[in-house]
Amino acid sequence: MQQKRWTYSPKSEKSTKELEEKLGLSAELVELLHLRGIHTFEDAQTFFRPQLEHIHDPFLMKDMDKAVKRVLRAFEKEEKILVYGDYDVDGTTAVSLMYTFLIKHYKNVEFYIPDRYTEGYGVSIQGIDYAADNDFSLIIALDCGIKAIEKVDYAKEKGVDFIICDHHRPGDEIPKAVAVLDPKRKDCSYPYDELCGCGVGFKLVQALNQELGFDFNDLEEYFDLLVVSIGSDIVPVTGENRVLAHFGLKKINHSPRKGIAEILKLSALKRDLNITDVVFIVGPRINAAGRMKSGMNAVKLLVSEEDGAAKELGEFIESENKQRKNFDKSITEEALKQIEENETFLNAKSTVLYNESWHKGVIGIVASRVIETHYKPTIILTESNGKAAGSARSVQGFDVYNAIDECSDLLTQFGGHMYAAGMTMPIENIDAFREKFDQVVSATITEDQLVPEIKIDLEISLEALIPAKGEQFPKFYRIIKQFAPFGPQNMHPVFVAKNVKSKYAKIVGDTHLKLSVYQKEKPTQLFDCIGFGLGDFFEKINNNQYFDVVFVIEENTWNGNTKLQLNLRDIKLV
Repeated sequence: MQQKRWTYSPKSEKSTKELEEKLGLSAELVELLHLRGIHTFEDAQTFFRPQLEHIHDPFLMKDMDKAVKRVLRAFEKEEKILVYGDYDVDGTTAVSLMYTFLIKHYKNVEFYIPDRYTEGYGVSIQGIDYAADNDFSLIIALDCGIKAIEKVDYAKEKGVDFIICDHHRPGDEIPKAVAVLDPKRKDCSYPYDELCGCGVGFKLVQALNQELGFDFNDLEEYFDLLVVSIGSDIVPVTGENRVLAHFGLKKINHSPRKGIAEILKLSALKRDLNITDVVFIVGPRINAAGRMKSGMNAVKLLVSEEDGAAKELGEFIESENKQRKNFDKSITEEALKQIEENETFLNAKSTVLYNESWHKGVIGIVASRVIETHYKPTIILTESNGKAAGSARSVQGFDVYNAIDECSDLLTQFGGHMYAAGMTMPIENIDAFREKFDQVVSATITEDQLVPEIKIDLEISLEALIPAKGEQFPKFYRIIKQFAPFGPQNMHPVFVAKNVKSKYAKIVGDTHLKLSVYQKEKPTQLFDCIGFGLGDFFEKINNNQYFDVVFVIEENTWNGNTKLQLNLRDIKLV
């Protein structure tokens, strides 16, 4: 089990008194609001009560007017429109959203998802050729295209226009498309720049809907797609994303589209979803289609309007997800074995592994799994179309995209974010890339960044978790629930409680620790805890010793009874 470092959020310099009085909250809860940048009563109102009016005018985005004019011109001239998107969750949900909207108002529309194995990430020559050969004169590219300079030029030569809806960081040059919608453009003044690819697509749909004279409420049918994308693409759950996620959860829990309803039915989840469920239940199943065979199947499922077709596609994708899990497990074991058998790999500040037979569809997942054991920036490579194709994942605080950029002379292409990226390179460049990448990482990463970090919001007394007489849950927890939906920049609050002692403990499921604890000041009040992967602490805490615990608060239902439990993230002996 890896050692972890505990870091405490710096205490806000803002006074809690005004909000305590206006909101009727404890100083601890107000401090949690300050840590999330919420300092005024108005900010708190927006945070606790998201409203659809908080969604921005789409025409504030650079090039939106050009994009809308081009789509409406295509309607008028009866041009064929191809909705094109990446094969991951963000891309397939974006394509499903755009296609479903357009096909309602215009019949000359098709969708296209590039093949992960023959075309690779982003806009492909094969996709452009397909459009040109089949008389499509407009491609709307979603979750990709911001770096497709030459490919957009190539399409223009073939008589195909591009509208790009992307959220990735642009390079120095912007493609010469009819319109490039990307809130991360330096010349774009849109008020919120953390939209996912599906979110940028939604802004174009919102603008078209507005221009066509329809009611904004008509767009609520797309909110389930948006929350799946926001959750799965790990974008900040703040601002506009938070509003869309809030209403998206309502939609997905009460009236999801047929394809998502089928996924939920097959997952056998018996309660309302939260963002974590979206990330770990819905997202992987949609992703599995593009990882194992074709992302086209994911879009077909998400746009399906017939029960029979949705059921058949849902069952197929469920079987693909089971196969994906098997590959994930076996390749992770092989990757860890490579590291453990090579001292150079063990001692490096980064991990770069290659095996030509590894399944390209799961290497990103494997990179994340490897980091769980060897906490370093990690790249997993496999052979694809005669080249090495890789997925990178990073550790907290380290920008893997910038590190890869430093090695771009050895790459054919690359793209991504601070914490996740993809790349291709000639196979003969792997050793040189591994060496140079490790040099860059070694020169820029700190020792702290090589130790897993647990960020703690606050120290609290467990007394705050005792409900008042007649209440199922204490007020403290009821307010914490209203901080949801959780996600990056609004994570589930993490607390530390000091000087606790175990009353009862046992190992469950080989590696997990189940226990009840009390705090020194309240020896008669017991709190149930679960510590996944913390079984190594069993002997240490079972000897009448005091210890500190880091945890999040959650509900646990057993035999029809629901009560609070502490989900332990780590334990430190006093």
